[in-house]
Amino acid sequence: MEIIIAPDSRLNQVSKKVEIFDNTVISILNQMLECMYNNKGIGLAAPQVGILKRLVVVDCSDKNNIKKPIKLINPEIIKSSSEISEFEEGCLSLPTQYAKVKRPAEITVKFQNIEGIYCEESFSGIEATCIQHEVDHLDGKLFVDHVSKLKKNIILKKLIKFKKKNKK
Repeated sequence: MEIIIAPDSRLNQVSKKVEIFDNTVISILNQMLECMYNNKGIGLAAPQVGILKRLVVVDCSDKNNIKKPIKLINPEIIKSSSEISEFEEGCLSLPTQYAKVKRPAEITVKFQNIEGIYCEESFSGIEATCIQHEVDHLDGKLFVDHVSKLKKNIILKKLIKFKKKNKK
């Protein structure tokens, strides 16, 4: 799996709901986790690897090498706190670029597990931020869509240079 680097129109498309829960979905989620870990990320959405399905993997565990991966299929944020937190966000699809983004501090997510069973879970802190960031990807949005137009344009110009410099 290769991560798509912005600007790329594939990152602006809305992902389709997963309807069939089979070994293919499990395989994609496992490959996404491996890709995320290999690239030292804490979250990855399927569109970032060219798959327009509503699949997200997250692991915000501490640095003690104890992995706590979360796999979300068809995630939907159903509740957000009025309390806001601000984190400096980065993204595997926007390498070397960071910006402070304000988001709800706590969220409740409805999603399906690998068996297709609906689940609901609440998240706070960095996990809440990370999941909101990844759900944005499923809706064709990037973290730079939450900053000023000027800052977004500066970041996108830097990424164009980055892509030219790192072309294979």
